[in-house]
Amino acid sequence: ATRTKSADVERADSGIGQMPARKWRNRASETLSSLKAWEAHRPCTDCGERDLPVETDVQNCNQRRADLCEKCHKRRTERKESVLEFVNTEASYGEDLRIIKEEFYLPMQAAGLLSQEQLQGIFSNIQELIDLNENFLEILQEEIDQAFDQGDDDLMTVCIGEIFLEFVNMLPAFQTYCLQQSSSVNMLNALEKEKELLRIFLNVSQNDNTALRRMNLRSFLMAPLQRVTKYPLLLSRIIKATTEYHPDHGSLREAKSRIESHLEHINMKTKQEGNTWTLRSFRQDSKKKREVINIEMRETALKTVGWLREETRFVMEGSLQLAQPPDGQWVKKGSKTLKFQNMQVLLLVNMKRVSESSLESAEPGPVKDAVLVLIRDKNNGKFHLLREPLRLSNCIVSTDPDCDDTFELIEIRREAFVFRDSDRARTHHWFRQIRRYSRELGSWKKRRNALPNIMISTPHTRP
Repeated sequence: ATRTKSADVERADSGIGQMPARKWRNRASETLSSLKAWEAHRPCTDCGERDLPVETDVQNCNQRRADLCEKCHKRRTERKESVLEFVNTEASYGEDLRIIKEEFYLPMQAAGLLSQEQLQGIFSNIQELIDLNENFLEILQEEIDQAFDQGDDDLMTVCIGEIFLEFVNMLPAFQTYCLQQSSSVNMLNALEKEKELLRIFLNVSQNDNTALRRMNLRSFLMAPLQRVTKYPLLLSRIIKATTEYHPDHGSLREAKSRIESHLEHINMKTKQEGNTWTLRSFRQDSKKKREVINIEMRETALKTVGWLREETRFVMEGSLQLAQPPDGQWVKKGSKTLKFQNMQVLLLVNMKRVSESSLESAEPGPVKDAVLVLIRDKNNGKFHLLREPLRLSNCIVSTDPDCDDTFELIEIRREAFVFRDSDRARTHHWFRQIRRYSRELGSWKKRRNALPNIMISTPHTRP
């Protein structure tokens, strides 16, 4: 009977006693306090520091960037403003270009104030700059709109550096315009004195055309020069507000270096042509000097092959050592007997454009041609070609296991060249790239199954 009564009693406590329960409640309270303390000083998602201020107002906490410290929150705001400034100023520059065409060029052409040669001399390649600006601005605006649509109010997903590098072909267009600017202004001054109707048209346009903002034609013609010199400043502002962990940080720095190198190159070309004016000068370091030299070599190569710039891709470029072995001696004694000379080598590929309407195609077209341009080291301030470009469709590229630090290029029925780089791995990379395009091109290889000994009658050709 006693056991039955005790079994029927319902326990009202937790069953663990008062002391353990008190300890459990204290531990839970400490854990909750630790979680609140961590939440108040959680690490910033951008920099990882724990200097977030404690937010007592829940509504204010939700309104601010909850996972950012004050420093990174300010940096994101500055980056957004810099990105928008880049896009907005690009749009304003495009408006000035359209004013040049629609308010000056087309009316002067329709009225017959100037001949086509005179218009070309004054306005240079303004249409090319307009096309480039429209395509560039379209991509920039699409990136901005997509970021806002995806909820990226800080525009952290917008990569200005990557977009700029995709449109790096617009820099030579700026160069063409800048180098002709001095002669364009001189021609405009002479024609304005000579032609009274032109002088009247320009005065009436400046005073009565509200679209011109009371600016004359010379002021608008300076817009491309002002724009190209402003790119480094705008990119610097974005770089300053972009953390080094951002995926666009490296592209931004490369884009800034590329534009500064082109500006230095334009200044150098301007001095060579005897002009007194120069664009804004930037501090040169060894990397920028090398880039200026590369720009000169690319121009020399393009002028030699005669390809369109937008259809040309520079696969590789740099210094290589070159030798031309006498028949038979290299096989017998190896590459140690060869006399090498330093040479600048550029591997150019001519690509078919997939769409004629786009300057930058997402998918490159098939390869039409590939050449190897050999340039001697700079002499008397100019580059000189060693010989005419080597067309890889008429060449065979091979290596020898006994001489793995070199490779040989044989032009069918003509000459043989031995190349090497100071770095063996880079030598192999050059070999693979040249051999790739040599195999892709040349219909004779399809007919002969790419066997060099069938096509070349020399007893010393390496396999």
